[in-house]
Amino acid sequence: MDIRVGYEILYDLPSPTPMMLMLNVHYSRAGDIIVPDHMTTDPQVPVATYRDTFGNWCSRLVAPAGRFRVASAGVVRDTGIDEVAITDACQHPINDLPEDSLVFLLGSRYCETDRLSETAWYLFGHLPKGWALVQGICDFVHNHIYFDYNQARATRTAWEAYNERVGVCRDYAHLAVAFCRCMNVPARYCTGYLGDIGMPPPYGPMDFAGWFEAYIGGQWHTFDPRNNVPRIGRILIARGRDATDVAITTTFGPNVLASFKVFCDEVV
Repeated sequence: MDIRVGYEILYDLPSPTPMMLMLNVHYSRAGDIIVPDHMTTDPQVPVATYRDTFGNWCSRLVAPAGRFRVASAGVVRDTGIDEVAITDACQHPINDLPEDSLVFLLGSRYCETDRLSETAWYLFGHLPKGWALVQGICDFVHNHIYFDYNQARATRTAWEAYNERVGVCRDYAHLAVAFCRCMNVPARYCTGYLGDIGMPPPYGPMDFAGWFEAYIGGQWHTFDPRNNVPRIGRILIARGRDATDVAITTTFGPNVLASFKVFCDEVV
């Protein structure tokens, strides 16, 4: 299966504005890229690229004053099959975890393990360790939070999502990540493309999606508490501790987001 991915983002800027952007398909999918998702700008400006400390592809530029457009369109090959649950994946003792996973046991900007630890052990301490524990956390978060795009808030944390019981996909992921870390399971936040391939209508407006990965059974496994069902065509852009590390765009100055479009469709 080939999947067309891309975006168009328009800004109105009162003055020249530095930007950092994280919009390219993740390097782990490089072998699946059929048409590269090269970023273009209008007006055209110099773009420098680099890899951050988590290995994500990043770009940086200075946008001129006025209307500024950032866009991309690419094609990625996918298996076209549902994600598979590895239900016998075990949980590792902390002393057996690889060193690069340990940072994903710690609290972070949006995942307050200190505030949620007691709640996590009360809710999930009786569950078998490993896949069943992580899936149990996803089941709880999926049922606990009500999805409402109109109540999205960039500053909402896992603790606030737990208490407010409303949010969007990033809030589901942040709460599940925080609970996993409280239960000694390394968990990292992910962002990327996730279209409605294989799902029945009606379809909501397309946006970048948030989910997470948990380290169990000797590797990282994908979990999605927002949807909580196997999906087709999930395409990773970036991973990090939470949404702070994987912001799609970061602007260093006043700006108005004039338009935001994302697409992720099967090529037929």
